[in-house]
Amino acid sequence: MKIVSTQVCIIGAGPAGLLLGQLLHDIGVETVILERASRDHVLSRVRAGVLEQGTVKLLTSAGVGGRLHAEGLVHEGFAITGDDDIHRIDLAHLTGGKWVTVYGQTEVTRDLVDRRTETGGVTHYEAESVELHAFDSDAPYVTCRVDGEEVRIDCRFIAGCDGFHGVSRRSVPEDAIRTFEKVYPFGWLGILADVPPVSHELIYASHSRGFALCSMRSKSRSRYYIQCNAGDSIEAWSDDQFWTELRRRLPPDIAETMITGPSFEKSIAPLRSFVAEPMRFGNLFLVGDAAHIVPPTGAKGLNLAASDVHYLFEGLRGHFLERDNHLLDAYSGRALDRVWKAVRFSWWMTTMLHRFPEQAPFEARILETELSYTLESEAARMALAENYVGLPY
Repeated sequence: MKIVSTQVCIIGAGPAGLLLGQLLHDIGVETVILERASRDHVLSRVRAGVLEQGTVKLLTSAGVGGRLHAEGLVHEGFAITGDDDIHRIDLAHLTGGKWVTVYGQTEVTRDLVDRRTETGGVTHYEAESVELHAFDSDAPYVTCRVDGEEVRIDCRFIAGCDGFHGVSRRSVPEDAIRTFEKVYPFGWLGILADVPPVSHELIYASHSRGFALCSMRSKSRSRYYIQCNAGDSIEAWSDDQFWTELRRRLPPDIAETMITGPSFEKSIAPLRSFVAEPMRFGNLFLVGDAAHIVPPTGAKGLNLAASDVHYLFEGLRGHFLERDNHLLDAYSGRALDRVWKAVRFSWWMTTMLHRFPEQAPFEARILETELSYTLESEAARMALAENYVGLPY
């Protein structure tokens, strides 16, 4: 067996693992990243695209802000529509000048992959049989198979950035972790198409037929979603059926201006809220989707992963550069405080804007009133905007 030593072993080469690895690499902390999928597969994943300013700042500090600042679309507001009406949420006005940036997660990942290659960081793709050992001690290690060779990686810390289905959280003893979960009775059917967006800002549609979202990846590439049944299959939805249903859920003057075309990616995403706590187990730290999942309604998934990275990076920098562990010891509490606030916001947005099957008349009217109040009250819109642009780290 080949034995390798490093300071931090990172499990998962998604945006969280790559960002943490780059920030540590840039201050001289040795890292090895293990990823079970191929590099091409990692770069083909289609995910979210709305970035908070804190996420943009963190990516810029990791040396990957060039293309993001050149190609990212700054949005100072978004729209919420009912069956026929349109209301703009003026983020910049309501938050004292804050905004979000639309830049696809696929592009974020590509930038981070390129940066790690340029700076000589070590990433092993298609790592097999990854197992975590002795993370309750001061000498944790990871075993795996890389290119057919058995490898042991001795390290000081392990960062589990390997997502909801990864090995990191599953390695924790059941009696040491508590989980909270809500599964929503619907999904999002989403498509990517090389057509101009129907609006220069995002549109969240709350319609009697169900929720819809008009988003984009660029000025010529659109990302659209509609609420669908939890058990629907992609094969049941042709492009024509999708476009027809999307138009039905938008006010007529918006639907009439929509340009349609063939999709080149189509998927159905189930919606759930999930939190595992704590986020530290000895010298194993859970980061991003390994610890929490939010429905995409509030655009918080990638941004929460970035704030986790921020807190863990601060802790690891203090440990390695300053011999100070107080931020490392505070990681789980600091991260979870922000996580739960984002989970609440994402749940609230999802509950308010979607139609639930077999919903009691009272509950339906309460949610209609909740949306009406939010759109009419500046104080409520201010709270919506504050959470949407991202709470401070």
